[in-house]
Amino acid sequence: MKNTLIWITYCFLFFSCQQKEVKVTKNSTTIEVTTPSEKQNIDKKLTVAESIAYANGLEFWKKVSEIRFTFNVDRGKDHFERSWKWKPKTKDVTLYSTKDTISYNRSEMDSILIDADQQFINDKFWLLAPYNLVWDTGTKITTKDIATAPISKERLQKLTILYNDKGGYTPGDAYDFYYDTDFRIKEWVFRKSNTPEPSMITTWEDYTDFNGIKIAKTHINKEGSLKVYFTNIKVINE
Repeated sequence: MKNTLIWITYCFLFFSCQQKEVKVTKNSTTIEVTTPSEKQNIDKKLTVAESIAYANGLEFWKKVSEIRFTFNVDRGKDHFERSWKWKPKTKDVTLYSTKDTISYNRSEMDSILIDADQQFINDKFWLLAPYNLVWDTGTKITTKDIATAPISKERLQKLTILYNDKGGYTPGDAYDFYYDTDFRIKEWVFRKSNTPEPSMITTWEDYTDFNGIKIAKTHINKEGSLKVYFTNIKVINE
């Protein structure tokens, strides 16, 4: 789970941005001015990854000054949880667990903090994976128009993101996202080291809106023996 760069492509003539567009009606002529920024918005085409991110509220992320959440895992009768406070603009992170409370800044890492940061990256990825599709670098993204979701057997669209084998905490891993026509993820598959066989498959459900940030709070495997879910979510805007 690393960082990814998605390319936004758009094409328009510089000269056209300087022109006024004329709209003629039956009884009058109306002059409409299209600014360069408006022209870019019209011409810009989102990638599938960007469409998924924006369907989950990425445009509201710039307002977020702090986010808090508890990451929970139920495996059979066993329960595990840890809580986080993250200030993305300053990169300040605090981990709250039964063992300890650890505060650090991600721009000032040392070997002692690596374990805590690995946990943070994992939990944050579960929370905001749609955004990581456009945040992360060193990835390759492919799409498929029609695919069968592994749990529901629904006919959905599929996006696969493959992380390169260098850098990050888990190099070479792959994720298959199954999403609907609204670009909302419904299931995903984790494939460690890009193996053909799934390492884990869960649902994406219980979507909730937190000041525009849309989060799937619950993930359950096919057998129901694993449940990953979030509680105590709080999104604080500037």
